[in-house]
Amino acid sequence: MTRKILLLILSVATLLPLAGCHEVTEYADDPRGNFEALWEMLDKHYCFFDSKDIDWDEVHARYGALISPEMTREQLFDVCAAMLAELRDGHVNLSAAFNTSYYRAWWSDYPQNFSLRLIQESYFGFDYRQSSGMMYGMLTDNVGYIHIPSFSTPIGEGNLDYALHYLATASALVIDVRDNGGGDLTTVETVVSRFLTEPTLVGYISHKTGPGHGDFSEPYPIVYKPAAEGRVRWGKPVLVLANRSTFSAANNFVSIMRRLPLARVGGAVTGGGSGMPYSSELPCGWVVRFSACSMLDAAGESTEAGIPPTPGYEADMDPEAALHGHDTLLDTCVERLMADFQ
Repeated sequence: MTRKILLLILSVATLLPLAGCHEVTEYADDPRGNFEALWEMLDKHYCFFDSKDIDWDEVHARYGALISPEMTREQLFDVCAAMLAELRDGHVNLSAAFNTSYYRAWWSDYPQNFSLRLIQESYFGFDYRQSSGMMYGMLTDNVGYIHIPSFSTPIGEGNLDYALHYLATASALVIDVRDNGGGDLTTVETVVSRFLTEPTLVGYISHKTGPGHGDFSEPYPIVYKPAAEGRVRWGKPVLVLANRSTFSAANNFVSIMRRLPLARVGGAVTGGGSGMPYSSELPCGWVVRFSACSMLDAAGESTEAGIPPTPGYEADMDPEAALHGHDTLLDTCVERLMADFQ
């Protein structure tokens, strides 16, 4: 993450408590107080109400009617968690000592489309390299392969140099981010820089400037630079594989790579998750995390709902074929890539 983006994010953390500073409400540590504190916190600071067409006042009326002074902490938690699920956002969590809420439907209603064991066993015979969170090796037909399971593990410049040098003779490269739940945008930038030849606009970031649902700053451009001179860069076709469990920072990675001239995205629509999360605390000590800062792609469009594959690269993994050692999602997309760049 560049220093300017980091400063913007830090400014969000500063502005959130100040937005609407003309009226600060203190809530009691009881069921009604905690519920109202949670609802108001999201009302003033959540960033996707308008884009998701959510009537937050109606949600308040519906769930507020379920609050009573006699309810237990567990019962209150269940009501609050159900209310937060109305946001349909995997970045929204409520954490107590006894439970953490999590909106799972963003991925649970979709096929998984990935088996790491299948790749390791049937495509590499368990003979592959591992470095700094990456698994890589050479597939048949002279195609390189890198699996990045998470962007939470830092990927060093030297690690990328070794991996890309090892795969340098390949005619194309697969970067598999299926089941990658996200992580650090700094790591995303480090990887993307190996595929750039010039400074490139990769997206925008916009933060809340007031308590209204539409109070946002002007989108601030995010520009990535190519890897430094002397680093190994990749200038041949690259295929990014994604599925519904490709989320958050991995979703951002896909949105950037999809627009590069030599890159294609194959598989299924990603899980989205384009909001920068922020955490705060309720009177009872429970911690709530939510999307408070919107990130847009290079066209200025939100990717919160996910990113589709490149047209013609939609593919699924056939469970029956997987039993016989074939990842049909991988095979189909590689075949299409090689046909596109003959």
